[in-house]
Amino acid sequence: QVQLVESGGGLVQTGGSLRLSCAASGFAFSLSNMNWIRQAPGERIEWVSTIDKDTGATHYGASVKGRFTISRDDARKIVNLEMHNLKPEDSGMYYCTKDGLIATRGLGTQVTVLGRGQGTQVTVSS
Repeated sequence: QVQLVESGGGLVQTGGSLRLSCAASGFAFSLSNMNWIRQAPGERIEWVSTIDKDTGATHYGASVKGRFTISRDDARKIVNLEMHNLKPEDSGMYYCTKDGLIATRGLGTQVTVLGRGQGTQVTVSS
């Protein structure tokens, strides 16, 4: 059956970068359009990007165009999402899907982008 496993998420500061990966199995990867979608808590699912089968043509949502790059490796059955100049509004759970079918998504990978000036106080004492 279709299995998609997302990875690569993390915690970054505004302006930072992350590279997400999605490993696919159980279907003809090279014959499938692959997508990235994301969802922030309490928000609707947002389409992020698509890479077409055959041509490898890429498509991006307006909010990420120019900052994100999708790519695929048909031999390894992997689809990647390079994310640069990240903003707090990019935070959310990121999923990959097959042929735009939300039901095919995996467990996702969490991306958290801290706003400028945010941080965590750490106190070390002996």
